[in-house]
Amino acid sequence: MSEHEAPQFQTLDISWPAPDIALLTLNRPKQLNALNETLLEELGLVLGYLEHQRIRVLMITGAGEKAFAAGADISQMQDLTPAQARNFSQLGSRVFAGLATASYASIALVNGFALGGGCELALACDMMLVSDKAKLGQPEVTLGVPAGFGGTQRLPRRVGPAIAMELLLTGRMINAEEALRIGLCNRVVEADKLIEAGTKLAEEIASKGPQAVRMTRELVHRGLSMPLKEACELESDLFALAFSTEDQKEGMAAFIEKRAPHFKDQ
Repeated sequence: MSEHEAPQFQTLDISWPAPDIALLTLNRPKQLNALNETLLEELGLVLGYLEHQRIRVLMITGAGEKAFAAGADISQMQDLTPAQARNFSQLGSRVFAGLATASYASIALVNGFALGGGCELALACDMMLVSDKAKLGQPEVTLGVPAGFGGTQRLPRRVGPAIAMELLLTGRMINAEEALRIGLCNRVVEADKLIEAGTKLAEEIASKGPQAVRMTRELVHRGLSMPLKEACELESDLFALAFSTEDQKEGMAAFIEKRAPHFKDQ
């Protein structure tokens, strides 16, 4: 397989805006990119595949103009037994958790509806850019169930418990401006410029010290579940570890010499 020649999938497309940046598109536009078991399994496979590629940033968006992902596939969920529902929930949670532990950064490019599981997927990414036409929410309670792919945990960590509780208990859908106001997303972008804006942000991240970016992501993700004292100790450990890398030597030498650094991920 040649460099960046990805395996073929039924529900996903992958492209390469730059050699070290991947764009993953959820490709079930007729179903508004709803997350069924096949899509979740293929997403897990893609995340694993990308670990073997030399990418630094992954962007995720949805096919078509209407939806990032309109939620989990209700037609598939409707008749699940409790045991099957647990397996489905654990599948989504396990795949989404893989974004936090990945060696690359991730950016959700929300181009339309991001509801239920779609919103949870966007929340699992490191950052979120949303189209000015986007609608987001966790409407699971209107179906008689709670969120099942991490929404009850990631949403409070993103926007705070009170606002998260309101959205989770009412199932209310919000627009892009409100998503920005409450801190759910990083910024709002005109719909036809979303991929361009995401790629620019990805290129900015990819230009920084690769090992420092990985360490920073690990510190943020792990630190959120640790007491502050322990998290700061971990930060000191990884800060010290960075001084054993060639990236640190190059970055600081470039600063002193007033030139752009040339990182080699070493």
